[in-house]
Amino acid sequence: MAPDVIARWQFGITTVYHYLFVPLTISLACITAGLETAWVRTRQDKYFHATKFWGKLFLINMVMGVVTGLVQEFQFGMNWSAYSRFVGDIFGVPLSMEAIIAFFFESTFIGLWMFGWDRLPRRLHCFCIWMVSLGTVLSAYFILAANSWMQHPVGYRMDHGRPRLTDFPEVLLQPTAVFAGLHAITAAFVTGGAFVTGIAAWHLWRAKRTQTRGGMADAGRIRVMRTSLRVGLGVLAVAGLATVLDADALGKLMIDQQPMKMAAGEGLWNTVANAPFSVVAIQDVGKHRNSFDIDIPYVLSLLAHSNPHTPVTGINNAAAAMAAQHGGSPGDYLPDIPVEYWSYRFMILFGMTSVAVGVAGLWLTRNRRWIAPAFVTRSDEVPHLMLTRNRALGPFLTKWAWQVAIWTLGFPLIANSFGWIFTETGRQPWVVYGLMRTSEAVSPGVSAAEMLTTLIGFTILYGVLAVIEVRLMVKYATAGPHLDEQPPQRDPRLLGPSSAQDDDKILTFAY
Repeated sequence: MAPDVIARWQFGITTVYHYLFVPLTISLACITAGLETAWVRTRQDKYFHATKFWGKLFLINMVMGVVTGLVQEFQFGMNWSAYSRFVGDIFGVPLSMEAIIAFFFESTFIGLWMFGWDRLPRRLHCFCIWMVSLGTVLSAYFILAANSWMQHPVGYRMDHGRPRLTDFPEVLLQPTAVFAGLHAITAAFVTGGAFVTGIAAWHLWRAKRTQTRGGMADAGRIRVMRTSLRVGLGVLAVAGLATVLDADALGKLMIDQQPMKMAAGEGLWNTVANAPFSVVAIQDVGKHRNSFDIDIPYVLSLLAHSNPHTPVTGINNAAAAMAAQHGGSPGDYLPDIPVEYWSYRFMILFGMTSVAVGVAGLWLTRNRRWIAPAFVTRSDEVPHLMLTRNRALGPFLTKWAWQVAIWTLGFPLIANSFGWIFTETGRQPWVVYGLMRTSEAVSPGVSAAEMLTTLIGFTILYGVLAVIEVRLMVKYATAGPHLDEQPPQRDPRLLGPSSAQDDDKILTFAY
């Protein structure tokens, strides 16, 4: 294989793996902040235990995200030095802002939040986790602004064959960056909502099975997980609907900026008015047509231009336009059409399935149906809680609903991965759209054998990290909240000076 192909495989593997953690970090930080806010306002123990439980999973996920993310920046110097020299004057600015403003801001407040439970006033402690959440969003946006410049270069002038930054606000706030940022962040909340829904559903399903077999379910755990399930379903439904809206706006933008990407994603070979939406197709790339296609007339034109009769650019026409502008043959500007087509569909399939689960789950659990206790007392000590089902749907909920809720945990992660594959593969052969080809961006002094060695090494390393991550998440997710842990009873400002024993504990942690 050519060095640029190996370098692309390495960057693709490490990026897709790293992005499994990013959306969970963004969403879990905000969900944890919301739960702690509910605890601060209501003083209900279920919110405190939910905050500690989901906060622990957030911390594990964030650490793994930081570890895997460090490799991304090193690869720019290892495998993509020609690219780094070409775009360094522009690309370095949002990356440095991400590190200095967002990452350090985020890491400072996360330290205060982790170790300040018994030392900070409740409201100040809650403020810290909200700042962590803000930091995760800022960090993601700066990275997406840099990526959006690669998709649609703006705010620069060419100087001796290299782009020089002339308008940084335009780079940061161009529509591509704004809509890509909105889409990534709302999709992150879909991921977090599905994650919370899946784990909470598993705990409630296990409690239901325990009671069905004549055992005694933990009432406190049911309270925490019932609340968590409703929160997860709500986040999933609201974020899902927002994702649909910003995806529509981003898609319309890509039709204008990168017509090849969207044409490949729709399997549309030739420009046509009344363009149909392809439900499923089999591409014959050699003959530049689909050998099999099921489509819905007019829908693609309607989605692309809000007019069912407006022409939509096809793959062949976009390739011919590129060849006329930049030289070479039209075949030089074709991405991997089947990869584009199917990754686009898998992104939509798994993403929309998650949203449907969220909307259906909110309806099924309204007024405490399906997860309601058989009886409720005003006392915190409820000796036995029986999870009920919606009689209108009968055995269906008993057999399938819990399992579907659990399965949806992984659906947005799959959708995110295919979304990034679609986004980055569709830009090919450009690493910076219209300015620099991917084949020109690799490090000239690194051989294919050296790149293959690091590719194998990183794949093995990430495989080991995947095992560690899964084991940690499964261990703490299945353990559930520690209900014996009591929330701080008094505001730390009212406490006296720390004892020598407390000081020893601090020093022990320091060493």
